[in-house]
Amino acid sequence: MTAADTTTPAKVPPPRQAPPPLLLDVPPRKRPSSGAGTPWLLLAPCLLILALVLGYPLVRLATLSFQKFGQSQLWGFQPAESVGFDNFTKVLGDGEFWAVVVRTIVFAAGCVIFTMVVGMLIALLLQRVSGWVKTLVNIALVASWGMPIIVATTVFKWLFDADYGILNALLSKLPGVELIGHNWFASGPQGLAVIMLLVVWGAVPFVVITLSAGLTQVPKELEEAARLDGAGAWGVFRYVTLPILKPIIVMLTTLSVIWDMGVFPQVFVMRNGHPEAEFQLLTTYSYDRAFVVNDYAQGSAIALLTVVLLLGVVAVYMRQMLKIGEVE
Repeated sequence: MTAADTTTPAKVPPPRQAPPPLLLDVPPRKRPSSGAGTPWLLLAPCLLILALVLGYPLVRLATLSFQKFGQSQLWGFQPAESVGFDNFTKVLGDGEFWAVVVRTIVFAAGCVIFTMVVGMLIALLLQRVSGWVKTLVNIALVASWGMPIIVATTVFKWLFDADYGILNALLSKLPGVELIGHNWFASGPQGLAVIMLLVVWGAVPFVVITLSAGLTQVPKELEEAARLDGAGAWGVFRYVTLPILKPIIVMLTTLSVIWDMGVFPQVFVMRNGHPEAEFQLLTTYSYDRAFVVNDYAQGSAIALLTVVLLLGVVAVYMRQMLKIGEVE
């Protein structure tokens, strides 16, 4: 055996592979500039309609609120005069205006609270009934929601009529209750409670349908896990269902506040077109100042202050939605 046979053969390294070709950074292809304005072109008809339907009346409202504009100016006997902030000073210095503001806020808050509570209860109930019962309830909700406001107000006006109202007759059959001939509109609180019931009745269907759609997105696994951890029905609703429905609840609450602070036909029709002082809300108060007293400038100032108040509600809504978006 030779020395060459006893030595370990040297390992030959594998041949080096050529590195892959470098990918050159290709600049992104620029979109043609002609397509950048396509979305605005498609939105132009809608924006034009919004500007005509909403923009012009709002500008005209703001213009009138800074002028002296009464019946003489309406008929062209005298030109409109600019008075600066005099209309706002008179309105804000009037104690009756602040009484109307407080009454409107209390009325809207009551409507919103009852609407959301009743709507949530009905939506939760619909999750636990059979299919045909849910279908019947949804049909009834859509029918009541689609009823015109004037028709619904007339029906409620008949139900609560002092002489021929069926509600007084039914309540009088209860032991110890005598309401035959009772006038529900003899006092402001009772009359506004009836109008509040009408507003809630008309607003509940939308809340129920929206919340029912939201409840279908609540994971059943989370609810089952909460029950296994010992949570009751209230615990499951508070810690599982409510946080998931929070964006929908915030949206519905904000819309309800805006709608309920803008209630007009219910009060106007229920009081035969002449709401008494204790029934006045911001909308009817602005209408009376403009078309009953014929002071269109002060009526416009009250309406503009109402818009500013509602913009505050919208700002709170946007802030809450941004917070929800940051958490998610």
